[in-house]
Amino acid sequence: MQQTANTRRLLIVDDDEMFCQVMHRAMSRRGFEVLVAHDGEEAMNLARQYQPEQATLDLKLEHESGLKLLPEMLALIPECRIIVLTGYSSIATAVEAIKLGAVNYLCKPVDADEVLAALSREQGDPAAEVAETPPSINRLTWEHIQKVLQEHDGNISATARALGMHRRTLQRKLQKRPVRH
Repeated sequence: MQQTANTRRLLIVDDDEMFCQVMHRAMSRRGFEVLVAHDGEEAMNLARQYQPEQATLDLKLEHESGLKLLPEMLALIPECRIIVLTGYSSIATAVEAIKLGAVNYLCKPVDADEVLAALSREQGDPAAEVAETPPSINRLTWEHIQKVLQEHDGNISATARALGMHRRTLQRKLQKRPVRH
């Protein structure tokens, strides 16, 4: 892939092939040279070879966490602007992603315009919407589980022990989609 003076190189790291196809097509139309990886090893190989200026990184890849891949990518390409995308959003993972160097964190579903806006945004938005009501008990439970899971580096058994629950119960809870509010 030969980059021209006007194109920007974007690496999409996501294990959802349909999402990658749709995003590849949409971002190509917006002037990006798009590279796609479905796992961490493939992502690092493409990053090493093509040195993308920007990347989207799925938080929950099939066999690994995007949070573990984030610092590796930034160590390889410190100037790369990386946004984390996830269908499993939590306050704990959003905070960690930003601390680890992500420039933004978006909850799926997202479209190409949202990704483009997140990649180009240089500063936070003080006009960001604040929820009118506090989160539900179910959402707070989800957030707490995510926080404890983060503290135990994704180790399910250690997290279950810390939460005082059976490991299989925790696994079932983690397989469910997060509660929205």
